[in-house]
Amino acid sequence: MEIIFSLLPMLIVFVLMYFMLIRPQKQAAEAKRQLIDSLKPGDGVVTIGGLHGLVDEVDPSEGIVVLDCEGVFLTFELQAIANVKQSVGNDSATEVEDLSPLDESDEEVEDDLDNNLEDETLDENSDDDIIIEPKTH
Repeated sequence: MEIIFSLLPMLIVFVLMYFMLIRPQKQAAEAKRQLIDSLKPGDGVVTIGGLHGLVDEVDPSEGIVVLDCEGVFLTFELQAIANVKQSVGNDSATEVEDLSPLDESDEEVEDDLDNNLEDETLDENSDDDIIIEPKTH
């Protein structure tokens, strides 16, 4: 009976270590694995280096992900993904907007801008040219 009571504190320490250290670490690893498995093109991600980008393609067999960072495509290991931001999917905000031809009101604004620029430019043939003479000592 004394042997049980002498080993009981060690057993309690091991149980506490399991519940305080090992179990939360396993849960965090499982959550990260699920996060990486759920990556799909269009997801916003942050890498372990702090780089923000959109997932362009994911290759689980090779363990790589290609990120689009404002038009620059970078390849990372899947393990380099620290966090997944909200999924943007096929949102209209990520697509290039349709550039329609100018309507009449836009043409009037453009004409006004052209006229203002012509008024502000100096005439090459004018006598108001500024002459700068060098200083003599």
